[in-house]
Amino acid sequence: MTIDPSTAAFDPLAGLVDRDLLHDLAFVDGQWVGADNGSTFRVDDPATGAEIASVPRMGGAETRRAIEAADRAFLSWRSMTAKQRARILRDWADLMRAHVEDLSLILTVEQGKPLAESRGEIEYAASFLEWFGEEGKRVYGDVIPTPIPGRRIVVLKQPIGVTAGITPWNFPAAMVTRKCAPALAAGNTMVLKPAEQTPLSALAICELAHRAGLPRGVFNVVTGSAEDAPSIGEEMTSNPTVRMLGFTGSTEVGKLLMRRCADSVKKISLELGGNAPFIVFEDADLGVAIDALQACKWRNAGQTCISANRILVQRGVIDEFAARLVEYARGLEVGTGTDEGSQIGPLIDKQGFEKVKAHVAGAIDGGAKVVTGGGPHKLGGLYFEPTVLTDVTPDMVMSCEETFGPVAGLIPFDTEEEAIAIANDTPYGLCAYFFTKDMATGWRVGEALEAGIVGLNTGFVSTEVAPFGGVKESGLGREGSYYAIEEWVETKYFTFAGL
Repeated sequence: MTIDPSTAAFDPLAGLVDRDLLHDLAFVDGQWVGADNGSTFRVDDPATGAEIASVPRMGGAETRRAIEAADRAFLSWRSMTAKQRARILRDWADLMRAHVEDLSLILTVEQGKPLAESRGEIEYAASFLEWFGEEGKRVYGDVIPTPIPGRRIVVLKQPIGVTAGITPWNFPAAMVTRKCAPALAAGNTMVLKPAEQTPLSALAICELAHRAGLPRGVFNVVTGSAEDAPSIGEEMTSNPTVRMLGFTGSTEVGKLLMRRCADSVKKISLELGGNAPFIVFEDADLGVAIDALQACKWRNAGQTCISANRILVQRGVIDEFAARLVEYARGLEVGTGTDEGSQIGPLIDKQGFEKVKAHVAGAIDGGAKVVTGGGPHKLGGLYFEPTVLTDVTPDMVMSCEETFGPVAGLIPFDTEEEAIAIANDTPYGLCAYFFTKDMATGWRVGEALEAGIVGLNTGFVSTEVAPFGGVKESGLGREGSYYAIEEWVETKYFTFAGL
């Protein structure tokens, strides 16, 4: 499906029912505000390249005021009961579900993913508000038997204070709530910067937070372009009022933020890059494995941190697997995300598009064979063909870096030991997948893989009830589950004497 953005009648957001969800101002201290100097930057539709909105170009000064607002709101927010905070977060989640169609349309238009995926993301985003609202009521402490007569030892879990969040463009709704929900449920306040490519989803979520009754200053969103990000990040990491930072993004930026947070010894939670292996053993159900790739390779046009980046297939079944995969890839519908039939939307921007092209070209130069796809799609723009390559080797650039595109490269292997060695030969360790019918193999390989998340016979691993996070250079800390709320509290040892 092709669309001419120059057509005067074309408005990708014309279908919005509740136009009040679409904001072009930031949200600070319960107010919609612009940049101090009035400057803005464009938000473009990756499907057409057309401008869909312009939002404030904020910097350090605006971020500082947002932090001050969060600080003012902290004492009253932490003083509310966990049950009161849970009620607000639950109402917020309910509002997201009630406005799923509008939120999905905003998300698709600014990010590019198909509407069906956007609807799933909105539900996923709402689930964090619901889950952590309830989990906030279960932040338990301890009473420790004392070794000294006349004393009592109590362990308390208390909110940290003002926190900061920085979220990426590939899941512009879910990553917002995956950061703010545990922070707010634990009694903290937050200032968040969404990715410059996709700020509209975060601002729509702010609108619903306001409607749910979230007090002013508890959750603030500052917007900025790529050029503004350093000044915003510098304020977040250097301001002593901020006591924790949560970040999802590249390992390179995560390392920079970690260094900056060290100066004031802030707590930090990092969900960084991945290089997920997808291992198919000879005894695997190939149909199950192919279906699993839908979730962890083709979803969001391959633009996920847990995307299957290295597909390792045991030599005895690689030809059959490749044939099935090619048939599947050729059947994928490429098109505008607002077209209900689309399965693969555009890539996010020119930089991402050029990276995918370079990875494919490098693999071909190194001896890989293109079985299907291999280049820009006939739709033009930022669309790339679903691509399958064979004879890929572990040392190719596409095997060493995240491709972040709809490209599947097959690497043959012979033994279990070889597959594990290839899978672990990376500085990253976010997610890994493998497929076998043998449970003994399942336990051995699952325990041997160096990853924070492992999927056996499935490509779907994301859920609010399980801990999401990586090892090695894929990050620190966990998001989701009761483990995650522990990241957003301080543990206080409180001893009573003279009893």
